[in-house]
Amino acid sequence: MTTREIDNAAWPDARPRLSVLIPFHRNDPSDLIRRLDSEAAALAGAIELVLLDDGGGDAALTTRVAQRLARLALPARLVVLSQNVGRARGRNRLAAAARGRTFLFLDSDMRPDAPDFLQVWADLEAVQTPAVAIGGFSLLQAPDAPEFAVHRALAAASECIPAAVRARTPEKYVYTSNLMVRRDVFSAEAFDTGFSGWGWEDVEWGLRVARRHKVLHPDNPATHMGLDTVATLAAKYASSGASFARVAERHPEVHNWPGYRAARLLQRLPWPPAVTARLALKAAEQPRLPVRARAFALRLYRAAVYAGALP
Repeated sequence: MTTREIDNAAWPDARPRLSVLIPFHRNDPSDLIRRLDSEAAALAGAIELVLLDDGGGDAALTTRVAQRLARLALPARLVVLSQNVGRARGRNRLAAAARGRTFLFLDSDMRPDAPDFLQVWADLEAVQTPAVAIGGFSLLQAPDAPEFAVHRALAAASECIPAAVRARTPEKYVYTSNLMVRRDVFSAEAFDTGFSGWGWEDVEWGLRVARRHKVLHPDNPATHMGLDTVATLAAKYASSGASFARVAERHPEVHNWPGYRAARLLQRLPWPPAVTARLALKAAEQPRLPVRARAFALRLYRAAVYAGALP
């Protein structure tokens, strides 16, 4: 595997405190970095951007992103990998390229909800320098097309949680979509590269880190713009069973979570979980059903996938 690093003109002389780390794979992060750069003048060199093209193999996209970075006022580096290394290794690779004492992980399909989004993070980092902080995310700017209605319903119910509610069980709502972590904490607790498929590496990391450090939940959300269709979400869930089982094996507290209890319940039915998964997915794909019913069916499908993956 080969690696290239492309720096903009502001990179060499910058001395940032906070490094914003953005992985992407065959999707264009230009809108996000343009919005972040709008705060450059107020930040006075306190923040840098580090982007990772994780083996997307799209030369035209790589060129567009490099050209966008060249025009930024914020110091910026683009790391280009010739092969895809996945979510956990990619984020570890981003951290290795960063220079700040604190990292802010942002998914490339996020859009800040406030014009001072980076300033809020920079102020928190400067004043408190927390070990871990989760800004949360919303659906305020997300597309409302009918094909994304089920994902909107799922995200609104389980992920777009107010900061005060997240703070009650801080270890449960750790998502890398909008996460700040101090360098020394991340150096001691990097993402587990044993995860494959989609999801759960950030949840496992959060559970592990919360045993040793306080997790803050400030109210500084960004919108998750990358809503999926039922088919795309189902494919992601189908690839996440082994990862869920890995988390459940390592962290017994997960056994009290509704998703785990549902999976165990489905294991006790007289037919295999695969049958439940197939029927639930058919229901979730029916556009004539109410959105809430389809969302419930997709949650049932996910629980059935996990039932099949648990021992």
